[in-house]
Amino acid sequence: MLQTGNGTRTFKSAGLEPNRVPFDSLPVIDLAPIFGTDEEARQRLAAELRRACTEVGFFYIRNHAVPQAVIDGAFGAAQDFFARPDADKQAIHVSKSRNNRGYAALLEENTDPTARGDLHESFDIALEVPETDPDVLAGKNLYGPNLWPEGAPAFRGDVEAYYDAMITLSRNLLHAFALALDLPEDHFDTLVSKPLATLRLLHYPPQFGEIDDRQIGIGAHSDYECFTILAQDDIHALQALNANGEWISAPPLPGHFVVNIGDQMARWTNGLFASTVHRAINRSGKERYSIPFFFGPNYDAEITPLESCVDADHPAQFEPITSGAYINSRFEATFAGYAAQNKAED
Repeated sequence: MLQTGNGTRTFKSAGLEPNRVPFDSLPVIDLAPIFGTDEEARQRLAAELRRACTEVGFFYIRNHAVPQAVIDGAFGAAQDFFARPDADKQAIHVSKSRNNRGYAALLEENTDPTARGDLHESFDIALEVPETDPDVLAGKNLYGPNLWPEGAPAFRGDVEAYYDAMITLSRNLLHAFALALDLPEDHFDTLVSKPLATLRLLHYPPQFGEIDDRQIGIGAHSDYECFTILAQDDIHALQALNANGEWISAPPLPGHFVVNIGDQMARWTNGLFASTVHRAINRSGKERYSIPFFFGPNYDAEITPLESCVDADHPAQFEPITSGAYINSRFEATFAGYAAQNKAED
């Protein structure tokens, strides 16, 4: 049993090995039509995306228009950052930010409340918002400035270039989601004008020998936002939970991102789109790096089931909640010290 922000989820306790299936067991979506004007191709994309979101909730995208050089730059930045001395990383520790930006060390995150901590290091940034911004002054604590390592302008440049590319891709992908829900393409646009969108650099050291399934790279969890766009290096570690409660490998594919539905999109669609539980276990014997980008709506955007996803046979499953309130509730459950820090600063 796993507690998530959208309720209890169940899966089979079958060790740490996933079922090895061909990679095309997860759908591969060609995103090219969303950048073009061929209406028939765009509708085919919408139908494929709807099927992937309702049946799996986890898929690859290709032809996403993000230059490989931008992706390579972000991975190079991640490797350089995590190789820095601990003192450099601790100087921008997440505890120095009230909006969950900065560095976190091994075991400081615990995505699965039943587990013993996640075996990864992380570095987070989000939308760069100055301290003088009205939303920051109003106490909307998920907005604010990022923390950056001293004397590393190239690092910041590479990370920000990737962040900007992900924002553009996310807005195009959200247009495809709107079409998949039979909504106007721009339906969500006003709700993501100032998104709660987080970029995370992750470093997973390898695990050897017998592994305690309560302490792995990242424990079983569902993501909090609308969707996640994940870039992987060439190390196999990611596993997704299928509808039968079995773990399925989601290996890296060159030129592809992995996308998974998050809790907020599941709430918006009244459970129609599947928020997929997943985990990562690095048993490769090598260092692993990955870069997830979590895209969610504005702080005050209300997450309530869409009218098109509610009827007499499918009553609303979720109470309305704002995006900021939902994300705060999940961070408080996941990050050590987050709740205490924000309470102290209120």
